[in-house]
Amino acid sequence: MAILPIIRFPHPCLEQVAEPVDATAPATRQLADDLLETMHAAPGIGITACHVGIAQRLVVIDLPTDGHGPRVYANPEIVWHSPETATQEEGSVSMPGIHAPLTRPARVRVRYTRPDGTQAEDEADGLLAVCLQHEIDQINGIFWIKRLSRLRRDRALKRYAKLERDHTVDGVQSTFPSSSI
Repeated sequence: MAILPIIRFPHPCLEQVAEPVDATAPATRQLADDLLETMHAAPGIGITACHVGIAQRLVVIDLPTDGHGPRVYANPEIVWHSPETATQEEGSVSMPGIHAPLTRPARVRVRYTRPDGTQAEDEADGLLAVCLQHEIDQINGIFWIKRLSRLRRDRALKRYAKLERDHTVDGVQSTFPSSSI
């Protein structure tokens, strides 16, 4: 396993629709392992191949409080969502230090391929539902701030620009806190 470099907003890969993957291919399994290690190092609770500049439909989620362990979703798609909504603070490993409340459907049903090649459909609520929607948006080329109101998006972009300026010394970007979905 390896920690991969995470691309930063506004990298073009973050707005690119990702290509389907072969869930059973050794390269896909290796990428999933690398994404998990990269996500934990970031730190974050969800990541896609797009976050490391690879436009493939691969999502890894690990919610430490649910006891389920890491989940790998190849080619996930939302096939149903509830009319009820919930608001959750969101952010991205590709835009560290920036978070904002975002309202999404409270429950979703997702169809995907497991690493063993079997097709699955899972229903999720709570934080898992938020993470799935957030990461599936990402592989569909929708970076999370596009879901914000214009005012909140403008504020987030200004805060991010300030963080980037404040953490650049002699043209070299230093690190700052991320902890994102």
